[in-house]
Amino acid sequence: MTRSVNKAIFPLAGHGTRFLPMTKASPKEMLPLVDKPVVQYVVEEAVASGIQEIIMITGRGKRAIEDHFDISYELEDVLEKKGKYELLEEIRKISYLAEIVYTRQKESLGLGHAVLCGRQFIGDEPFAVALGDEIIDGPEAALAQLVGVYLRLNGPVIGVQRVPPEEVSHYGIAAGKEIGEGLIEIETLVEKPTPEEAPSNLAVIGRYILTPDIFSILEQQKPGVGGEIQLTDALRTLAGQRPVYAYEIRGARYDTGDKLGFLKATVQFGLKNPELGESFRKFLRSLFPGDPETGGR
Repeated sequence: MTRSVNKAIFPLAGHGTRFLPMTKASPKEMLPLVDKPVVQYVVEEAVASGIQEIIMITGRGKRAIEDHFDISYELEDVLEKKGKYELLEEIRKISYLAEIVYTRQKESLGLGHAVLCGRQFIGDEPFAVALGDEIIDGPEAALAQLVGVYLRLNGPVIGVQRVPPEEVSHYGIAAGKEIGEGLIEIETLVEKPTPEEAPSNLAVIGRYILTPDIFSILEQQKPGVGGEIQLTDALRTLAGQRPVYAYEIRGARYDTGDKLGFLKATVQFGLKNPELGESFRKFLRSLFPGDPETGGR
């Protein structure tokens, strides 16, 4: 019988070097996307996908993440005394989104090592992995899409999306046999290949549903690209032992750890915001008067 997916690992120990100096003292996952930190969007996605417990793999300088999801008695008291009850309710909800536990990745040894750090909390259950700086805005929560495939096929599922050939060197790349619409049984995985070496343009993005047999592989995994323990390499080994699937996630993906990706996400979510959207749209149009591509008039 296929077990439901109730837990998720969030690898959050990265230094965020692409956003320096902003991330010198503030975690990249806490960058504000309109009125919420990026990581909160990912937590909300996980909860909407049926996740009940989240294991956050943090590192030095990530205390702000813990504080954000903790109860803030002083702030709640201030809001209550000022009669700001709607805001008070919103703040309280953050602390009860899910059961969240924290553990540290003491050395930056790669994504595979970060996932391994969460082993003690997973036991023998299937689990999700979600990168806390990647936002996926789609018709259905990205992890929920993968959970659906997992429950149907009873095997690990990796979220993928197609990228231009010139961008494949930034990603793990999956290739295999198509067995359904947007569904591939993986035959090979390559971490950050050159365009000439890439077996496809299916890029592994920051969403996974994995099974606990990945941990024994990660324990033995030798460092790969960048001298790090790559999750992609371990998944390639796993795919040689049992069926592993890739599913093309429906939705727009934003890498908010990248400056341009963050700006794109800010515009998209700003336009969708019920309070600010229309005013923000008018402002953007005012920047490009008479340009039909931007809707200016």
